[in-house]
Amino acid sequence: MKWQVLLVILMFLVFSCGKTEEKDSSMENNTQSDSLRMQEKRGWMVKAQIESRGVKDSMVLKAMRKVPRHLFVPKSYQEEAYADEPLPIGEGQTISQPYIVALMTELLGLKGGEKVLEIGTGSGYQAAILAEIAKEVYSIEIICPLAERAESSLKELGYKNITVKCGDGYQGWKEYSPFDGIIVTAAPDHIPQPLVDQLKIGGRLVIPVGELFQELILVTKTEKGIKKENVIPVRFVPMTGEAEKK
Repeated sequence: MKWQVLLVILMFLVFSCGKTEEKDSSMENNTQSDSLRMQEKRGWMVKAQIESRGVKDSMVLKAMRKVPRHLFVPKSYQEEAYADEPLPIGEGQTISQPYIVALMTELLGLKGGEKVLEIGTGSGYQAAILAEIAKEVYSIEIICPLAERAESSLKELGYKNITVKCGDGYQGWKEYSPFDGIIVTAAPDHIPQPLVDQLKIGGRLVIPVGELFQELILVTKTEKGIKKENVIPVRFVPMTGEAEKK
């Protein structure tokens, strides 16, 4: 009887192990399939929403194809992550639509090796896109829970060239200035002078400006002062903090 009991136990263990391996393999296949599906969605996003509207910078397009936007939104919105629209990320804030992210990044004119400041970290998606091109990215978020989540997400994805802090971005980040480029993802009703001051000569600032009606503005710093160019009408959340007092 003992050998019969041992045989039953052995058969149970073999069967169980086989099921576990099958389950693990199935989970791995599902993960790979989901990853491929999201990659296909990103490819479609770049082609249909970004290239078709005139964004041509090859480094920007490559970054947009690579960075997994669905990992920067709540799980309930991940299936919508590659649609041509902003999405809620909590705390009353949104992640910008993919086209706007690509356009603002292209307007910075990055070639690689630059130091960039971002005002308004949000979910961390724009910072990740910048980090694929620039050497160093410094990002400030006024809402601390968002800053903490973004920093965690960026670290999980392996980004080591992004520094995030919670704070009011109106005064920029003088400690690391001057910057080759500055990008602002919330709209003040005027261009903050500290941000202009922290640009290198030849550097660019991309910022939405306005209240009810907003315009995306490209500011280029020259030896003689600044040059401003209106790009397109936009709609961003308002810049809060010190910007509201000016």
